[in-house]
Amino acid sequence: MTAVLEKLLFYWNYPFVRYALAVGVLIALCSSLLGVTLVLKRFSFIGDGLSHVAFGAMSVASVMKLTDDIPLTLGITVVSAILLLRTGQHTKIKGDAAIAMISVGALAVGYLLMNLFSTSANLSGDVCSTLFGSTSILTLTQTEVWLCAGLSVLVAAVFVLFYNKIFAVTFDEDFSKAVGTKAEVYNLVIAVTVAVVIVLAMNLVGSLLISALVIFPAISAMRVYQNFRAVTICSAALSVVCAVLGILVSILGGTPVGSTIVAVNITAFLLFSAVGRWMGGGGG
Repeated sequence: MTAVLEKLLFYWNYPFVRYALAVGVLIALCSSLLGVTLVLKRFSFIGDGLSHVAFGAMSVASVMKLTDDIPLTLGITVVSAILLLRTGQHTKIKGDAAIAMISVGALAVGYLLMNLFSTSANLSGDVCSTLFGSTSILTLTQTEVWLCAGLSVLVAAVFVLFYNKIFAVTFDEDFSKAVGTKAEVYNLVIAVTVAVVIVLAMNLVGSLLISALVIFPAISAMRVYQNFRAVTICSAALSVVCAVLGILVSILGGTPVGSTIVAVNITAFLLFSAVGRWMGGGGG
């Protein structure tokens, strides 16, 4: 135990470790706040669909040889979130079908572009790193950390400021419309905010594992708590703890960051499920 603590203190002296932990905590917090709403609205896989869009956008940025791919990736992902919401609500292509179309299409086009135009000597490695996460979380610059912090504060502020409206739209959208709440506007706010979180999380867990960051803390908290506020608070705390543990285990053990964080979240889910059954209130 002493050796582990000494090793952690040794690594703490390096800025990249502090940057990784800061970004991991911020992304985990934002993901968990939105996760509760998405799970309750039965729209959990919007994160999965948008993460594949982000992969496609990053492929385009790579082909264009952009040094900073975040602006392009963020722009395309936000536009896709808006289109996804509109497509799911106002056409014959509804929710899950629209997500599947955008998800598979973006993934295929992104991989095709990387194959056709990439000049990388290790294409398969680049694709694998983008899909499953890589060591990029450990090579963050101070500018990237501040950008992540700014966007995370914006996401958290949106959730806090519109908490009551988001709560209403989450539980009874029809009633919200009946009492004058502009449900479509708040659904749009949720979708755009999710898009921002997805882009932020790409460097942490990779595009294929982002949904785990959104879903697992929420469903774990729901195993023990039934109140929306309690579930949200528990989900946020659990997500942050899992992210910190995952990053530390990854650094100490040399394991992939994204996969390790997801593995910790799975362990937490199993633990909370057991506690929920023991308490007699393990909800769904």
